[in-house]
Amino acid sequence: MPIVLGKEKVVALYRAAAERRWVVPTFCAENQTTVEAVLAACQAKAVELGTRVPVTIAMTGRYSHRAQATHYAGSRNPETGLELFLNDCEVLCRPGGDYPDVDLLTHLDHGQHDDDAAWLDGDLSRFSSVMYDASHAPWELNLEVTEAFVAGHGELLIEGAADEVVDATGGIRGELTSAERAAEFVERTGVDMVVANLGTEHRASAQDLRYVPDAARAIAERIGTRLVLHGASSVPAQQLASLFDDGVCKVNIWTTLERDTSPLLLRAMVERAGAVAGGTAVQLAAGGLLGSNAPVSGRADIAYFTSAWRNQVVLAGMQRIVASYLDLWYT
Repeated sequence: MPIVLGKEKVVALYRAAAERRWVVPTFCAENQTTVEAVLAACQAKAVELGTRVPVTIAMTGRYSHRAQATHYAGSRNPETGLELFLNDCEVLCRPGGDYPDVDLLTHLDHGQHDDDAAWLDGDLSRFSSVMYDASHAPWELNLEVTEAFVAGHGELLIEGAADEVVDATGGIRGELTSAERAAEFVERTGVDMVVANLGTEHRASAQDLRYVPDAARAIAERIGTRLVLHGASSVPAQQLASLFDDGVCKVNIWTTLERDTSPLLLRAMVERAGAVAGGTAVQLAAGGLLGSNAPVSGRADIAYFTSAWRNQVVLAGMQRIVASYLDLWYT
């Protein structure tokens, strides 16, 4: 079906999900393969359950931790990347398209109040929701600019960031968001949902960080089920099954989709080295870069050296990962 747009319809979708105790996942994307893997997994889940399945697919703009709009286009033009992302979503979810039982929400993630100002001040009508992110600014400025954005965009479901969820590969570590701080943020800004620091960080490893459900529940007691969890790729699945009980209504995932499918592609290419690279595979083996069991003889085969084949390997892996998350929250 067409993308779900307009705050009234988006709120209704979240309300229906809450009635089923579903947490709506947001999968970020920086290429068409990821977009379609998410949609394919959701369509399969919809058929399994015999009901429509909602999902959010998101893209960041000029977010310093990962500027996905820049990576979506080979030209590395973020304007081009954003347009391609929205076009892909619209084409794939057109009436009569390939994923008829998926309710898709498009989301601008980590919209920076400064670097993405031109987008945030422009036409946002193709987005179902927006994360307005001024979390790296001083607290009072964060409150001020977020409140102003909310006041000027009543047509959008808006997610705000009470505290910055940092990149674990850097040297900064954030403090857990207190219930008092989260409540003040919601009351003063008027956001529909709030990102809080609940123990996770972007690109962290599972052994380094743990999601803290007690922190989430303390916040939810003050503001209700309005929490958004970022950095979920760092959290073991067993910790995520009860997110709705903790007051989380939306959860963001990206790193695992790319990190855990790259090895699948490497293995698939090595297992078909000759067919993928022809004579180059022989050279790689002679240079010690391929083991003795790698099949290096034979000519390059169009069935394996194309981007179509490579994309299918990654798509299938991503689809399995998305499906594993859907199994946690859509029962």
